[in-house]
Amino acid sequence: MNPHPPTNSRRQFLQNTGMGVGALALQWMLTQEDASAKPPVLKEVQHNDMLPRSPHFTPRAKAMISLFQHGGPSHMDLTDPKPELSKYDGTDYSGDIQFSFVNEASKKLLGSPYRFQPHGQCGTELSELLPHTAEVVDDICLIRSMRTGANGHEVNIRYFHSGIPAVLGRPTFGSWLTYALGSESQDLPAFMVLADPGGHPVDGATNWSNGFMPSLFQGTVLRPKEPRIFNLQPPTHLSGEFQRQNLDFLQTLNRQHLQSHPGESDLEARIASYELAARMQTAASDALDISQETAATHKMYGLDQPETREYGTRCLLARRLVERGVRFVQLFHHNQPWDNHSNLKSGLASICRKTDQPVAALVADLRQRGMLDETLVHWGGEIGRLPVTQEQGSPEKAGRDHNGQGFSIWMAGGGVRGGMTFGKTDVFGHHAVENIVTPNDFQATVMHLFGLDYEQVAFPHRNQQQIITAGRPARVVREIIS
Repeated sequence: MNPHPPTNSRRQFLQNTGMGVGALALQWMLTQEDASAKPPVLKEVQHNDMLPRSPHFTPRAKAMISLFQHGGPSHMDLTDPKPELSKYDGTDYSGDIQFSFVNEASKKLLGSPYRFQPHGQCGTELSELLPHTAEVVDDICLIRSMRTGANGHEVNIRYFHSGIPAVLGRPTFGSWLTYALGSESQDLPAFMVLADPGGHPVDGATNWSNGFMPSLFQGTVLRPKEPRIFNLQPPTHLSGEFQRQNLDFLQTLNRQHLQSHPGESDLEARIASYELAARMQTAASDALDISQETAATHKMYGLDQPETREYGTRCLLARRLVERGVRFVQLFHHNQPWDNHSNLKSGLASICRKTDQPVAALVADLRQRGMLDETLVHWGGEIGRLPVTQEQGSPEKAGRDHNGQGFSIWMAGGGVRGGMTFGKTDVFGHHAVENIVTPNDFQATVMHLFGLDYEQVAFPHRNQQQIITAGRPARVVREIIS
C-alpha cells in the first residue's frame, strides 16, 4: 500500500467529474455572449465584467456625481437656520454633549454669524455663504436630519461609503453601483474619482476601495492636474497598426492564460483593465478636453477665477464623464477643509468661496442639458458641527467640534424631489429629531433610484451574500422621491 496516497485539489476533483472546469469555463463564456446580446436581470451572482446589466425595476437615475465634503460642513451656518441658537448665544447649553476635543470643550452656545434668507419658489432658507447654491435651490432636496450616532471622521466616512461604521475592507458605494449595473460606456471606467491637487482626503484610498470585490470595481483616480492620465497616448513610433498588433497579441496570450485558470476574478479584472486602457486612448482624451466647452460654460463654473478654477474644472469634468456614460463620479477634497475646529468664520467662508459656484453650476448645467432627470447629484460630508463653541483662546478664533447626531446633506436630480426640505434638528441643531435619515437609509434610497432593491444586490464573500448595508436597519426614504 502506498503510504502517501495522492491528494486531489478541488480543481483536480472537478476535472475528474462530469462537471469539470472545462464545462464551467464554457458556461462562463456562454454567459458572457448572452450578456453582450441582452443585459441580464440582476441576480445574486458574482459579476466580473462591466457589461451593462438591467436593474430590478425601472430606474430614475442612470449616473451619479457625489460631491463629498470631507470634515463636516457646519449645518447651522449653512443649511439649517437656528434663530434660537443666535438668541441664546453665549449662554450654557443644558443638554448632554459628546465632545471629540475635551480639552477645548465648552457648553456655551455659539450663534451663527451668517444671515439666512429664503430662496427660490420653494422658499428654502440658506446661508449668505451659499449665494450660488441658492440659485438652484428649487432643484435640491435638502435633508436636515442626517444622523450617524458617532463623531469621528473615519468612522463615519466608512459608514457613508461602505455601510458599516469604522469597518475597513468593504466595497464603497461606487463599487456596489458598478457591480450591480455595469457601465453604459465600454470605453471609460465606470467608477471615476477626481482627486484634489493638494493630496488625498482623510482615509485615503479607502474612500474608493473595491473591498472584497474584484479590483475591476475599484474607483479609477484621475490625476488632479494635466496630464490627468499618464501615458495615455503611445509614442509615435509605436502607434497605429503596430500598436494594434501588439495589443491583439497580448490579448491572445491573456485569454490563453485565463483558459488555463478559469474563474480567477483578479486575472479577469486585470485583463479587462488592459483592454479598457487601450479603448481609453480616444475616449478619455475627448472626455478630459474641456477646451471643447464654450467660454460661457467656463465662466459659469468659475474657471475664470483663481478661487473657483480648480474645483470648477473638476465639476465640469464630472459632467463630461457622465455625459459619456460613466456610471459614478466622486469628487474629494484634500484632507478635510470643512473641519472647522477653529477660525470658523474665515475657514468656512474660504471653502464656500471655492465650492459654491462650481457646485451650483454643475446642477444648472445638467438641468439645461436635459441630464438632471437621470443624473443624481449628492452634496454632503460625513458629520456636522456642534451648536456650542470650541474655545481656541479668543472669540475670534472660535470653532465648532464634531457632531454626528444631526446634520445636513442635499441631493438633486435622478428622481429626487426638488425644492423641498426633509427632516429637522432640534432648536439648536444638535440632534436630528424628525424624519431621521442614516447613511444606510441614504444607501438604500440611492440604490432604489437606480432601480435596485438594495437587499438583492449581493456579493458572495466568506460564505455569505454581502449587501451594501450589511444587514443593518435601512429604509428607502420614499418621501423625497418624485
